[in-house]
Amino acid sequence: MKIKTSLTLRNALATAAVFLLCLTLIYVISDHNRTQTFSHDLKREAITKAHLFLNGRVDASTMQSIYLNNRAFIDEVEVAVYTVDFDMLYHDAIDNDIIKEDRAMINRIVREREIDIKSGKYQGIGLVYTHGGKDYVITAAAYDGYGHKSQRALLVTLIILFILGLTLLVAVGYILARLALKPVKGIAETAGRITEAHLDQRLPVRKENDELDELSMAFNALLERLENSFALQKNFVSNVSHEIKTPLAAIIAELDLVLQKEREPEQYKNAIKNALNDAHGMTQLTEGLLNLARADYRPDKIKHEEIRIDELLLDVVETLFRGHPDYHMEIILALDNEDDDRLVTVTGNRYLLSVALSNLIDNNCKYSDNHTSIIQISTADDNVVIRFSDTGKGMTENERDRIFNLFFRGEDSRNVKGYGIGMTLALKIIRLHHGSLEVLSYPGEGTTFMVSLPHL
Repeated sequence: MKIKTSLTLRNALATAAVFLLCLTLIYVISDHNRTQTFSHDLKREAITKAHLFLNGRVDASTMQSIYLNNRAFIDEVEVAVYTVDFDMLYHDAIDNDIIKEDRAMINRIVREREIDIKSGKYQGIGLVYTHGGKDYVITAAAYDGYGHKSQRALLVTLIILFILGLTLLVAVGYILARLALKPVKGIAETAGRITEAHLDQRLPVRKENDELDELSMAFNALLERLENSFALQKNFVSNVSHEIKTPLAAIIAELDLVLQKEREPEQYKNAIKNALNDAHGMTQLTEGLLNLARADYRPDKIKHEEIRIDELLLDVVETLFRGHPDYHMEIILALDNEDDDRLVTVTGNRYLLSVALSNLIDNNCKYSDNHTSIIQISTADDNVVIRFSDTGKGMTENERDRIFNLFFRGEDSRNVKGYGIGMTLALKIIRLHHGSLEVLSYPGEGTTFMVSLPHL
């Protein structure tokens, strides 16, 4: 079922319920007013007849004759007069006797002074009437033909009004729902044209500040993120393909060359050594890409623990020194309170943080002539701050702006082995741990990377 149909039916049902309730109240109130009015008429007729009889102005036989004659043409009121001791003094039609009075009823009337009586389709009343200093009990009953006829006419009118009103409400509700949902059709048509190849399209925003505009803007923001994600993915795949193709081409070329003719054993060894070096390079590239993928995990999917940054740095330095004996690394503690372990303790993933810190130290050592990285640990507010400094050639403004771009390598990196993954990976890992990474570098003044991580 379409929304406009559903909205029309729901609105129609809700409105019909309220409309029916209002019409029902009108009928009930009208019937109550009819009952009260007729009861008042009965009381007046009963007192009139009782007064005429008790005053002796009209004898009983004449009054009964008038009642029987009128009864053939109109709904005449049947009146009876009793003493409080249940002695009948007068009755319009004792044979008919609509109310069928008994002693219990008379006693009740005497006790309550006035009661309403219902006998089948007839409406009656009983009351105490005082005449000549003496109490009498009067009953009166009749069928309110005119009143019931008016009520039936009112009921028919209300039913017709309900049907016509409901029909009109359904028609108007459908038109209004169709007009209200007309922009949705435009949104659906535009959304249907958006494909992977046309992510640049956006949903129309009418600028009426309604819920549909909010939906369109939210969907456009989603499309913006998807478009950026697809662009990054394509760029990533393109760069990865290019980076992997280079060592593969070198391995193939090296092996093809040695297979063209017989070589000396030493030449075979050199060819295998070169191919092995390129294979190790591919392994490093693959490991860097895998770590990059891990850094894109959601924070709640990564195991966290309390880590002392100084101890972690010692482990990283030791690991780097085993692989690069020519590296020189020095750790300096510049803490206000060295006895407070919380100042150098962070919550994070040990493996990922070691990868990020290792990449920063390795970058210092690779791009400085003396292969040195000075590591300083300090605190600022609620953060532990780690500075990685070298005395290399520094970076230009363009290199500083692009240092964290994936696969970017500076002008001085031609003679330095690498793939342009380390800095991007370091930045993602630090941000994953709710920290920040900044670079301070100028040509001829070396480079300093500053990491801030929230401590305990």
